[in-house]
Amino acid sequence: MNKVEKALMHGLFVHLHHNIDKAIDFGAFKKLNQKVSDTWPGVLLVGPDANDDAGVVKIPGEGTLVVAKMESHNSPCVPRPYDAAATGAGGAMRDVVAMGARPLFILDFIGTRPLEEKVLVGPCGFKGECTCGKCEVMTSQDRVNLMLKGIKDMCDVMDVFVVGGGFSTSFSDIVPACVVSVVGKLVTEEPVTKPAKFAGDKIIIIGETGTDGNDTLYRAGLVSEMRPAVALFEEERATMEASIAAFKTGKINACSDLGAAGIGAAVSESARFGGFGARIDLTNVPVRDKEITPEEILICETQARMQFQVNPHDVDEVMEAIQSQNVKAAVIGEITDDDKTVFEYNGKVVASIPNSPSEEIIAELSKP
Repeated sequence: MNKVEKALMHGLFVHLHHNIDKAIDFGAFKKLNQKVSDTWPGVLLVGPDANDDAGVVKIPGEGTLVVAKMESHNSPCVPRPYDAAATGAGGAMRDVVAMGARPLFILDFIGTRPLEEKVLVGPCGFKGECTCGKCEVMTSQDRVNLMLKGIKDMCDVMDVFVVGGGFSTSFSDIVPACVVSVVGKLVTEEPVTKPAKFAGDKIIIIGETGTDGNDTLYRAGLVSEMRPAVALFEEERATMEASIAAFKTGKINACSDLGAAGIGAAVSESARFGGFGARIDLTNVPVRDKEITPEEILICETQARMQFQVNPHDVDEVMEAIQSQNVKAAVIGEITDDDKTVFEYNGKVVASIPNSPSEEIIAELSKP
């Protein structure tokens, strides 16, 4: 187990971002939803225990399918409040799109220190004292203004309403709260779900990968500076329109956005949840930065990206639909009958991620 495998597997099998069920009793929600289904049979199509990008419900009496997602971007607001809030909103919208929907409106919650208090914004924000010379001291009110502007600007470019939310100045921690909920309407006949469906399906990526959003590498000690994902506004809109164009072909078998831990997590989870493996050639991934490492291509959380899985015979049709929106896209691999996902770069294996790590590996990953 090399360092990048350890970082990715920690994210996939230990870190609570990808293992919410270890902190939240989804069984209790499942029982509740089963009870509610007695009143509204057939309404809940994708629930919180489905390991998917967002929830999907059918409006009773109308048949309209609604998609909803909530996401937080709290910690990234310490070094980059504007970009963090914008990418929090954009990421939640992308989760909604990944299910086959167009986002319509959001609600947001901001929690912060009392507005007159001073806060440190920048790379040293978590330490509370600047040693890099790049940080800025501002009031909590100033930081709130930046966060709200990030949300507003993303909604502006995506044509998404802000319909309400909440606000609190009772926080005392260094990290503020930035939470958004996005609701959209399905544009496909059925939800487009994350789990892989067929061995042999080709994996297509939309968007370019950069060196930002290196949170997973930072937590693993593989980089010295945490670089939160940079907000990509026009690119986010183009990725949404390209995704919807792809959905309209009716040829998308599985889909997920690229969020935390990037390509590594999106492909590994899709393959594992479907009971398959995958093989990815990272040299085929469109990149934004020339000086990018294979590990950064694998794990970085650059925004405005999506992955699709399609039958080999349908690749050309889907690629034509995607490229009609002037976005970068490429075939980067395929779903396999294996029980692991293998990532290669220039013919060498960068990481091999098993679907079911041994108890010994999990114990090692869980060490402080």
